[in-house]
Amino acid sequence: MPARRNSRIATAPSSGRLDHDRAQELLLQLLRIPGPSGRESQVAQFIIERLREAGLPADAMRNDAAHRRSPHPGEIGNLICRLPGTHRGSRRLLMAHMDTVPLCVGAEPVVRQRRIVPASRTTALGADDRAGVAVVLTAAIEILTRRLPHPPLSFFWTVQEELGLHGARYGSLGWLGRPLLAFNFDGGSPTKLTVAATGGYRMTIDVHGVASHAGGAPEHGVSAIAIASLAIADLQREGWHGLIEKGGKRGTSNVGVICGGEATNVVTPHVQLRAEARSHDPGFRRRIVKRMEDAFQRASRAVRNTDRTAGRVEIDGRLDYEAFKLPADDPSIVAAETAIRDLGLEPVRAATNGGLDANWMTARGIPTVTLGCGQTNPHTTDEWLDLDQFHQACEIALRLATGGE
Repeated sequence: MPARRNSRIATAPSSGRLDHDRAQELLLQLLRIPGPSGRESQVAQFIIERLREAGLPADAMRNDAAHRRSPHPGEIGNLICRLPGTHRGSRRLLMAHMDTVPLCVGAEPVVRQRRIVPASRTTALGADDRAGVAVVLTAAIEILTRRLPHPPLSFFWTVQEELGLHGARYGSLGWLGRPLLAFNFDGGSPTKLTVAATGGYRMTIDVHGVASHAGGAPEHGVSAIAIASLAIADLQREGWHGLIEKGGKRGTSNVGVICGGEATNVVTPHVQLRAEARSHDPGFRRRIVKRMEDAFQRASRAVRNTDRTAGRVEIDGRLDYEAFKLPADDPSIVAAETAIRDLGLEPVRAATNGGLDANWMTARGIPTVTLGCGQTNPHTTDEWLDLDQFHQACEIALRLATGGE
């Protein structure tokens, strides 16, 4: 990757007014397209058609095979578009994820004053992240239709973000052309720059006991539910469940799912739990995971039947995404802050306790700053989009795409 310079990165204002009506219409059309994680093909086709209409040649677009590498099979991979620069400069990347959570399927967007809301109270809106898709698509269309000067550009629409950032994790990033600056458009205010994010580790815990009749011979059983309960109680009592603050370190853990048991008259022989641990400090996150594993192993040895038979535990864990923190003088941060200030707004740097495509982009060698598009209350039926902030995000994206150094 080219050396990253620390000098001020300028953004060049585009000539003429951005077509806000077109941007809003693109957004409304995108919000109506069903596309939960793994089923993003209709969204990708919409983007391709709009880019072709704007004059982008077919050979400038391609889909990778991220959906085949992902543990969750999907219809299509990430969509990647590349433009040669009209002038020299470092390549820039604009990106957003195409998928939504299932609650958004069937959403019908309605404009009410300066907001977009779902028409039904039974669906979310899907502005996370169709607003980001529309922002990046708008920047590309404006550049193509108005023949705006620009440095080399890459546009990247990812799949399966909501399932665990699989598009960014398994995508063919070499096809992006080694961008020096990278901007991810996702949730929140367009003036909020997410420059750091936590790392997340997920676990599937299988607890095995011994079945017996709960009324006739409970002493012959080993309750998997009792083992799981003891482990969770131990974690809670010792301060390793929920918000965790130890020795100046901070993180979180949660046992979020527990399944098992079929009848009250059977000592339950098996339960499965799903849990997670998070921290901005990778070492502390590993410490949390170790404490969780130890608690379940201790509990499995503590519960025995009259034959002194104990339970056993199997734990399968994986890193979902690694934590990151961009340097204060990262060129993408500097460029984004300049673009925001050029619009008379004030940028704010932030860290998040959730995962973003930027986690895997940064881990894979493309440090990426994330900006919002006006989304509020994502993943709920109370979701809505601030139209003024959406249009601000479009202006910021276009400045970033056309900016010079």
